[in-house]
Amino acid sequence: MQLLSKIKTTKLLLPAVLSMAVASTAVQAHDNCDVDLEAGFSINQSTIKFLDQHDKPLYTISNDESLMVQGKEIELNQGQQALVTRYSSSIRAIVPKAQAVAIEGVDLAIEGVNLAFNELLGEGNSLGRDLTLELDQIRAEIDTRMSAEHGFSIGANGIDNGEFLGEDFEQRIESVVEKAVMNSMGSLLVALGQEMMFAGGDADAFETRMENFGENIEQQMQVRAEKIEHQAMALCHAITEIDQLEEQMKAQIKQLADINVISVSKHNTAKSRHQQLM
Repeated sequence: MQLLSKIKTTKLLLPAVLSMAVASTAVQAHDNCDVDLEAGFSINQSTIKFLDQHDKPLYTISNDESLMVQGKEIELNQGQQALVTRYSSSIRAIVPKAQAVAIEGVDLAIEGVNLAFNELLGEGNSLGRDLTLELDQIRAEIDTRMSAEHGFSIGANGIDNGEFLGEDFEQRIESVVEKAVMNSMGSLLVALGQEMMFAGGDADAFETRMENFGENIEQQMQVRAEKIEHQAMALCHAITEIDQLEEQMKAQIKQLADINVISVSKHNTAKSRHQQLM
């Protein structure tokens, strides 16, 4: 009975270990900023449109200089013009930064799950290969959908009003991993049985081996996530500056006084997120 109990425990442990590899990416990438979009915006090569909850234009900035509020062009003085230009160009500059953080996160997830499956099933296993293909599709989606050159929209609820990024993005990656694990549980249990044999049938030694395996992956992911953490910190700083520019515009351009698009608060969720995973 004790042996069966250990196998059942490990059956539950394995998806958590693999999800930990992915979640460590998300923790590093999102532990700095809470960005609240009270309006959406649509970007193309020449125009940024800021949209209400019903996708109606609140105001538009064209060519980083012309400001239209509710369809009326606003005459700007030199100081106001400088603010509008900085605001527009800063938003454009942040698009590739946000894209880079998201892509790095998926790349780290790919690295993490391959570390896990290669350890359990050997190099070149089909489960790791199939999962990598699914994560590659998410990566390609980020690459194509987050491009000012091709145009994209961020609604108040996320890109294309679908929470393309943010917590739902993290959950989407975790869901891909967990689904793959559950669909391949037979192969994984065979591998676990082999690991049990290597442990000489000792259930406690086997469980310790699996726990060490999980901790090793988590440590490797944390080390590899340092680059993403630095990128996320820079992204947070850039978004905070955009929020500050918006407040200056609201103070100096009366037509924008009651329109708020971005609010940023800094926080650290890594500890609480880690506690949830434990």
